Amino acid sequence: MIDATALVQLKAFARQDGAILALAWTASFALIVYSPQYSLGNLLALATPFIVGWRLSRFRDYALGGLISFRRGFAFSCYTFFYASLAFALVQYLYFTFLDNGRMEDMLDNTIRVMTPVYKEQGISPKELNAAAEVLTSLSPIYIAITFMMQNLFIGLLLSLPVALLGRRSKPRL
Repeated sequence: MIDATALVQLKAFARQDGAILALAWTASFALIVYSPQYSLGNLLALATPFIVGWRLSRFRDYALGGLISFRRGFAFSCYTFFYASLAFALVQYLYFTFLDNGRMEDMLDNTIRVMTPVYKEQGISPKELNAAAEVLTSLSPIYIAITFMMQNLFIGLLLSLPVALLGRRSKPRL
């Protein structure tokens, strides 16, 4: 049976932790867009499961007395990714609407130009790459934000499994 109070508590913590994750994603996005030559933005994005795991352990230890089931940990992680994806989609929508001014299109063109020899080795023609880039650059900001949000939700669902598995604790720590 679902305890309504426990669910409200879980969702409240997940909203706060989703905001923390959205801030990390926003910093990662800004670093990738404005400093693509450095890998710090990519490293911050790769830190996502560790951030959620850290927040799960804080929730477990602070609110639940050090015990959490896999199911509750999975629900917490999924809700955290859900709230972070919503907030980050809003950030991306605002960025692509007001701040981008063609920066992402230029970065995509540069990437295609640099990676064309590699793609040719893989059997992908430059025409296919340019057609894919054309489709991406023709999307409106809301479609781009929704596409990234769906991607983040799917990846979050997959990452929630190992995070919940590693974060569960059925016996109190001595």
